[in-house]
Amino acid sequence: MTPAPHWQRDVDLSGANTLRLPAVASRFAAPKTHDALAACVRDARERGLSLHLLGGGSNVLLPARLSGAVIRPRLNQWWLHAHHDGVMAYVGAGVNWHSLVMALAKRELWGVENLALIPGDCGAAPVQNIGAYGVELADVLDGVQVMSRDDETLRWLSRDACAFGYRDSVFKRALAGKVIITQLALRLSRTPRPVLGYGDLASRVSKRPSSLEIAQRVCDIRRQKLPDPAQLANAGSFFKNPLVSAQKAAQLLTLHPDMPHFAQADGRYKVAAGWLIDQCGLKGARFGAFGVHAHQALVLVHFGSGDRDELLQVAEQIATTVQARFGVALEIEPRCL
Repeated sequence: MTPAPHWQRDVDLSGANTLRLPAVASRFAAPKTHDALAACVRDARERGLSLHLLGGGSNVLLPARLSGAVIRPRLNQWWLHAHHDGVMAYVGAGVNWHSLVMALAKRELWGVENLALIPGDCGAAPVQNIGAYGVELADVLDGVQVMSRDDETLRWLSRDACAFGYRDSVFKRALAGKVIITQLALRLSRTPRPVLGYGDLASRVSKRPSSLEIAQRVCDIRRQKLPDPAQLANAGSFFKNPLVSAQKAAQLLTLHPDMPHFAQADGRYKVAAGWLIDQCGLKGARFGAFGVHAHQALVLVHFGSGDRDELLQVAEQIATTVQARFGVALEIEPRCL
């Protein structure tokens, strides 16, 4: 028998997003099983309620009030399955991403160690195709299980079907608002495959590092560069690193030979958004309740008493300044619900 959905009313979400933006959910549920999740989806549809999905709240901008229904899936189980060329990890959408990475690294499994300390739940990872230090989720993802919002059926999508790009996926495009991610399948290796070519990571590890050592050093670097959301409200990297044509990159490098830039497979170049913002003299700048972090210009922080509208105005001001100086457009990374 399908369980009846359990909705909480007028739930404060200010502590459920790492920017600590003030927000209230008209209806809220945190289902722990597929059946409970399906019941909530069905009930919201039959009531004609808009449906919003919330994960760890680390990459989302919440409005003052979310009408309709808000669901945070708490599918918190994961397990390993031996595969002919490695190990498959099947991971529920509600599992904390960083906890998973460290647990896999301790088991000497390779593939996700560079993605340590990225906040949020696993269900949000494919949406943004999370990445760090030369590795993206797409590099290890084998498939994604999703639930249809129309009829609660479950199906698996292959990695190719996810149409991954830089901080992009089919879940932000063709499938936006149509499915709920319930489980990931990650293809891992027992053979050491260190990826150490990004930044100064190679200089921080031993000659033959374990996956755990790499994960720990990534944590060290991130803690040095990024503020802890528990101490200073933020959503991590607020802007995507822009992709520019080879011609545009050459033009910029003529004027700014020290500009960090990274060649892409399609011939374009990824430019460091934090560097662009810093060059505009905005690192450490404060705009009312919000500001640019003093040590990492890619991060916007919330000092308190601000809301989403004010934050978006600040982001637009920063993007306009960068556009005027470099002719490069910045795009925000967090999702607006």
